[in-house]
Amino acid sequence: MKNLQFSTYIVVGATALFMSCTSDDDNYVVIPSQDILENRIVELYGSKDVLIQPLATDFNLIPNDANNPLTEAKVTLGKLLFHETGLGMNANMDEGMQTYSCASCHHAKAGFQSGILQGIGEGGMGFGINGEGRFKNALYLETDLDVQPIRTPSVLNVAYQDVMLWNGQFGATGTNEGTEANWTVGTPKETNNLGFEGVETQAIAGLDVHRMVIDEDFILNSEYKDMFDEAFPNVDASERYSKLNAALAIAAYERTLLPNQAPFQQWLNGNLSAMNEQETEGALLFFDDAKCFSCHSGPALNAMDFHALGMKDLAGENILTTIDDATKRGRGGFTGNPDDDYKFKTPQLYNLKDVTFFGHGGSFQTIEDVIRYKNNAVVENQDVPSAQLSTLFTPLNLTDEEIDAITAFLENALYDSNLQRYVPEELPSGNCFPNADTVSSQDMGCE
Repeated sequence: MKNLQFSTYIVVGATALFMSCTSDDDNYVVIPSQDILENRIVELYGSKDVLIQPLATDFNLIPNDANNPLTEAKVTLGKLLFHETGLGMNANMDEGMQTYSCASCHHAKAGFQSGILQGIGEGGMGFGINGEGRFKNALYLETDLDVQPIRTPSVLNVAYQDVMLWNGQFGATGTNEGTEANWTVGTPKETNNLGFEGVETQAIAGLDVHRMVIDEDFILNSEYKDMFDEAFPNVDASERYSKLNAALAIAAYERTLLPNQAPFQQWLNGNLSAMNEQETEGALLFFDDAKCFSCHSGPALNAMDFHALGMKDLAGENILTTIDDATKRGRGGFTGNPDDDYKFKTPQLYNLKDVTFFGHGGSFQTIEDVIRYKNNAVVENQDVPSAQLSTLFTPLNLTDEEIDAITAFLENALYDSNLQRYVPEELPSGNCFPNADTVSSQDMGCE
């Protein structure tokens, strides 16, 4: 379908054979490009329904961890705890106490990733407009900061991931079966031994990693008590107000973060005017000549595969922490298998244009930059051996027009402009969120 024109023709009576508009056969009828797109998706997956995301309230359709079934009460509790700065009570410095939350590095205005290149929990100040104004508190040393050594992944579409993080280290099932020897005792990876999937495992481990505390007095003396009671009615009261249950509620909420109002999702659901002509052309290329679908599929347009694409790690004078060797090695840094070195998990593709950095090291400034990088297939990180590179990392020979079309599809057709529906209006604690330091409070007008 190279250089496919939008008035495409098909020979009458031919089955699943798309011809260009330069066909010599005069016996043809015009087929709209969206029909061709639908036929291509059906050819690949059997039905376009495979790509449709459920409503956030369709708990039976959202992938669940069998050990943490979704309920409305659990999701409601998790939504508040995810944003609750009052949980930040294990800070290294007094200045950081109760100033950060899960949402400090995963908030709606940045597509549920960090608004800055290197997410900062404790030790960060400021928010700006969309999270881009967060900076290091000058009182903090590098060793006191809670800062990410890799670009913060989005928590959109985590329901379609059985392992979490760029190296996939969190999760006890599916993809991580056989990695038990690497669930190191005394590290966050030990949490895998609880047997949960990746979303739940990361939420449990993350509360400790990011210095949050589920204080029973805090819970019992607030509206949170009744919410825990409703969310976990079958758990004995002596164990109900716990870190484990708080994390399970947070994970339940995260599983409902579905960008299902994006134009492509609307189109899949029958709204033929949801995507314009260029976006439709980009979608056709995505699912055909550009071969994007080879790695990105399913409702989240992601995968549980790990690939080495030779992208750079976090680097530069503004990076706030040393990037360790295990982080640079990606999946190999977790599994210890040299064959996994420099491989990183295939990310989801929705709401990318909320930030200006892409790749696990944030080395690209635009979505178009990433597409051009994959189109040229020339490695930017010389530390990655050519033998490690994915066999799918080969030149695509796309034209500038085709690159523009794919960019339009990714930027616009996969963009849900109403993620604020997943954000609480206020917290039971009354605290500012997603950050509660003085500068953030000023930026957000919640002093």
